[in-house]
Amino acid sequence: MTGAWWRRTARAALGRRTRLRWVHLVLGGALLMPYFLLASVILSAIPGANPFRSLGWQLITYAVALPPAAVTALFPLVRTLEATAARSLCGLPASAELATAPATSWDARSRTSIWYVLHLAVGGLVSAVTLSLPPAALLLLFLPFAGASEARELGWPTAWDGAVAVAAPAAGLLLLAVVVATAVGAGALLARCAPGLLGAVPAERLAAAEARAARLASRNRLARELHDSVGHALSAVTLQASAARKVLDADPEFARQALTAIEETSRGAVGELDTVLGLLRDGGDGAAAATTPSPTLADLDGLLDRTRAAGVSVELTAPGPLGALPPVVSREAYRIVQEGLSNALRHAGQVPVRLRIAWTADEADEDGPRKELEISMENPVDGTAREQRTGGGRGLRGIAERTALLRGVCAWGPDGADDEVWRLSVRLPLEVSR
Repeated sequence: MTGAWWRRTARAALGRRTRLRWVHLVLGGALLMPYFLLASVILSAIPGANPFRSLGWQLITYAVALPPAAVTALFPLVRTLEATAARSLCGLPASAELATAPATSWDARSRTSIWYVLHLAVGGLVSAVTLSLPPAALLLLFLPFAGASEARELGWPTAWDGAVAVAAPAAGLLLLAVVVATAVGAGALLARCAPGLLGAVPAERLAAAEARAARLASRNRLARELHDSVGHALSAVTLQASAARKVLDADPEFARQALTAIEETSRGAVGELDTVLGLLRDGGDGAAAATTPSPTLADLDGLLDRTRAAGVSVELTAPGPLGALPPVVSREAYRIVQEGLSNALRHAGQVPVRLRIAWTADEADEDGPRKELEISMENPVDGTAREQRTGGGRGLRGIAERTALLRGVCAWGPDGADDEVWRLSVRLPLEVSR
């Protein structure tokens, strides 16, 4: 147990982390020297002042040197340089996060200034101790082997003459321990203060969180587009190919129609995939999206034809032309209908689907009458399909996300006396009139 304690103590006192922190502190002392010399010049102009005459004057010079250092640290790049040095030499824990960008706000600059002054102040003291005490400790260690006259020539007081000189090595070891303890304590202090003073300020954390949220929203959007467009196309192509294979010999005309539908569905899926991939190109100007525009409810007939070619009977009820709806709502509504049809293809098979699209006017709220687009879709399901649908999937989650982005509401689930019908209902606001 004692041996293990000594090993831990030696590792803490002389280990790699302590040595790196020591280098960091000495670096702070080196950075303090220009300010110390500037303070010496300033104090030399005062009558009777001598910055190098005594320890007291040196401490005064040391104190006068710190304010100019604080002003210098207001320069934005100082935080980047100090954070890099602290990250490399301070032995920070893995959870500590230091800023990598220059300090742009006054909050960040003031924190950097405090850190810089602390680094230089503590580093200056540790450097002074490191330069002065080890030579004295070595002399004390070898003092018993020197005569009294030799000790006086070295400048040591007569207190170490005679029998007292036997205690000189113990005093030398104590001085070395003071040097090590000072370096360890100062290094631990800087490591503790670094995350708070060199880390991101609240405004920067908020900006980073907003940037992460924007990136996540963009990724979710792309995932929804890929899932809804490509996923629907693959589901339709699978059923169309299966139907064509089954009737290839008995009904060649139907097989030809199914193969034509597969060709059209695949071509449309490639175009939509190109649109989504165009959003991923860095620095893109939207040319890909412009050449292959996202489908809207005006393109609903083509979607229904491709679905019917897969053997699914779709009955559409709409009050009039669908091309006059707001573009954003129309695009999202198309994807919602597409995903609803994909769910029917995947989970219910070749069953009739009833699709109803209507414009409704809710009761007036504080902003006036609220006009909404209502989408209702239902299809029969058997027991197996109901078990598969329990809990929903990525497609239903995508419908909920699209609806939430437009501040609408959606619901889905089994309906009917024996839950023999699956129903999807979505309401999207069209506009708010004042």
